[in-house]
Amino acid sequence: MAKLVVGIMIVASLAIAQKKPWTPSRTPDGQPDIQGIWTNPTLTPFERPARLAGKTTLTEAEAAEIEKQAAAARSNDHLTPGEIGSYNQAWFDSGTKVASTRQTSLVVEPADGRVPLSKSAEEIHAFDLAHEGDHWEHMSMWDRCLARGVPGGMFPAGYNNAYQIVQTPGFVMIEFEMIHEAHIIPLTDKHLPATASQLSGDSIGRWEGNTLVVDTVNYNGRGQIATSAATGRIRGVKESPQLHVVERFTATDANTIMYEARIEDPVFYTKPWKVSIPLTRDDDYKIYEYACHEGNSAVERILKGGRAAEKN
Repeated sequence: MAKLVVGIMIVASLAIAQKKPWTPSRTPDGQPDIQGIWTNPTLTPFERPARLAGKTTLTEAEAAEIEKQAAAARSNDHLTPGEIGSYNQAWFDSGTKVASTRQTSLVVEPADGRVPLSKSAEEIHAFDLAHEGDHWEHMSMWDRCLARGVPGGMFPAGYNNAYQIVQTPGFVMIEFEMIHEAHIIPLTDKHLPATASQLSGDSIGRWEGNTLVVDTVNYNGRGQIATSAATGRIRGVKESPQLHVVERFTATDANTIMYEARIEDPVFYTKPWKVSIPLTRDDDYKIYEYACHEGNSAVERILKGGRAAEKN
């Protein structure tokens, strides 16, 4: 009987330990310490594909099959004779696994996993895509090596999906590997005046338990919500000065941060939408400078191609 009681007590203790929330260490000024290198490459698509309509989560078998197919595609990476092609897989870092949550898309709200674009957003976007060869203003910020923006800098791309978080008293800094930007977030409750609009907006942060909440407003309307081809049909969609983004970085264990971004812009979306992406700690990852401008002749050649097309 005594052994049975002891066994029950051990099982109960283990259950309580499993339910106890993880508590991160603290920085000298008392912030939950989330410093380090974090990565988010994933096979999970940005928006939910039609074949998974109505399905929010993959089964374990479905996730394994997607990962198996991706591995096979990487092993068969070669050009057909006569093709110019693009980068081979040695240059890409699109991940080898779906998101650890097994969600069917990175967009989690609305329920259909699709970005609720307004008619004006679709029309302006289509016009820009059709006129990229006419003027550099129709190209994406990434093509022009300007920025990826907030929250676009946190969306996974084809490569360089790493972020370094550094904390100092009163501030959090997130360095984006891609285009080598630094998102500096003061821990305060006051935004800059509305007249101080900026390309990536004005961000302020606060801590809610283990969650860093970053509130960004005061966009100047010259940016784009996403710039990577991995974001599919919303790549290059405009931002308006009414854009409001709330990001949440929640440390769930020593090696995981759950990232969420709620995007609201009544000019370009019919309702707010949300993205959710797990970040994984990778202390062995090395971030090198992404020198976008050096040797980048893409913009020049696209415009030259446009002029050549006009002569035909």
